[in-house]
Amino acid sequence: MNKLLFIPIKEISREIYGGTVRPSEICKASIKLTSIVKPLNSYINVTNDVAGEQANSADERQQRNSLLGQLDGIPIAIKDNYCVKDKLTTCASRMLANFSPGYNATVYEKLRTQGVVLIGKTNLDEFAMGSGTVDSFYGPTKNLWSSEVLSQFYSYGSDDSQVTTRKFHEKDTWRIAGGSSGGSAVAVATGTCCAALGSDTGGSTRNPASYCGLIGLKPTYGLVSRYGLIPLLNSMDVPGILTRTVDDAVLILNAIAGPDQADPTSVQREYVPINLSETIDISNLRIGIPKEYGVQGISEEIAKCWEKVSCLLKEAGASVVPVSLPHTDYSIVCYSVLNRCDVASNMACYDGVEYGHRANEWSSIHELYKKTRSEGFNNVVKDRILVGNYFLLAENYEKYYVKAMKMRRLIAQDFDVLWNSNVDLLLTPTTLTEAPRYDEFIQLDNQTQCLIQDHCTQPANMAGLPAINVPIKLSCNKLPLSLQLMAPLFHEQRLLTVAKWIEQTVRFPRLELKNSCLLE
Repeated sequence: MNKLLFIPIKEISREIYGGTVRPSEICKASIKLTSIVKPLNSYINVTNDVAGEQANSADERQQRNSLLGQLDGIPIAIKDNYCVKDKLTTCASRMLANFSPGYNATVYEKLRTQGVVLIGKTNLDEFAMGSGTVDSFYGPTKNLWSSEVLSQFYSYGSDDSQVTTRKFHEKDTWRIAGGSSGGSAVAVATGTCCAALGSDTGGSTRNPASYCGLIGLKPTYGLVSRYGLIPLLNSMDVPGILTRTVDDAVLILNAIAGPDQADPTSVQREYVPINLSETIDISNLRIGIPKEYGVQGISEEIAKCWEKVSCLLKEAGASVVPVSLPHTDYSIVCYSVLNRCDVASNMACYDGVEYGHRANEWSSIHELYKKTRSEGFNNVVKDRILVGNYFLLAENYEKYYVKAMKMRRLIAQDFDVLWNSNVDLLLTPTTLTEAPRYDEFIQLDNQTQCLIQDHCTQPANMAGLPAINVPIKLSCNKLPLSLQLMAPLFHEQRLLTVAKWIEQTVRFPRLELKNSCLLE
């Protein structure tokens, strides 16, 4: 059972269809594993009751030979900013600590109708405002790859038998999981689920995927419904997918993509499911290497990794060319302005009256609002609200918000120029380094860290482009190093095809449980 939790979803499904294993057995093992890795704090809420009911229903369908497809009985997790009916949806904030929505997010509803088993709701930076999953009301999430749990319970799979597990020493300080979907990333990395949903506004799926050695897919804006995703930045929020393999990401994308009448921003056209071949030819592709992504601060190991994969693509016949995206340097500042303006607007509804946290204050409605918002939000959220309201003042609106929107258009046009010059994909770093140590990460404030962590990922959100993180190798510290691919709008097929080729070529070492008795 221990290895079953770490193999591709198609293989698990084959075992379920063949009657070798019951979904309830997989569910039981997943729930048991959540208790083993609880010190990593990847889950805010483990939904034992829901998981048990869904697994038992899958057992019944298995017995009747009426399984719903390859996702039936498969354990998944969902970031705790997606609504799940009658289950706490907290956004990792005191403000929503007792909020249970009356409906399901569209993406979860689509997965539920295909028979998935919901293991739990995962941790995040409060209201997804962060890049480390260290600013949660429920405490930080720790990266499996540098933790004591890794050396005690996990080993490398057969992909790289020469690698020995990094030993934990008390003097070591744990590494961050990335953010804001760090809980979802650690949930997948530990094997407690086969896939997880994150959200991606400036890189919040790809960043933790990079640090945790996972596939992290951000689809084209509008391809997947945002209905039931509690908003951060409405024009950039995209449901993200975290898996261990590209094929698994394709299965989840095929399940959740497509039009949704409940979300006016979703593209109202039929979604054509993606199917990837095992044999991939990339010789006809032209892949751009943007010079603006080789910024100061990029580690030597990441730079060498970038160069290595570029060479591998060339050797396979692809045309790899240097390109330029001249407005990239302005992108992160532009994003910071737009982010704060949307935060100020979206957080205005949290007043302690209709739902959410309510302060014990009765002197006046004004004092109730003030105390509720002071208690309910952490300092990161409050700072963004204050700055956003400043940008939106009548005397500042043109100077900040309008100017940022104009710059956003220029950033998107940079990408259009490349696509129109027959560049098929872009290859860049995802993050500038391996996962930072927690004690070093928190030396810089939230805003500064976001400026650093989102540098390579955020431009894809500005332009609405699909992008994916692919783990490449381990650093000298035995931590994952990853790269990012970006593609034109709605070219997920091309993006995922090349991502799978890279995955097949580099053979990133995978983790698995050391001992099956752990789950007995």
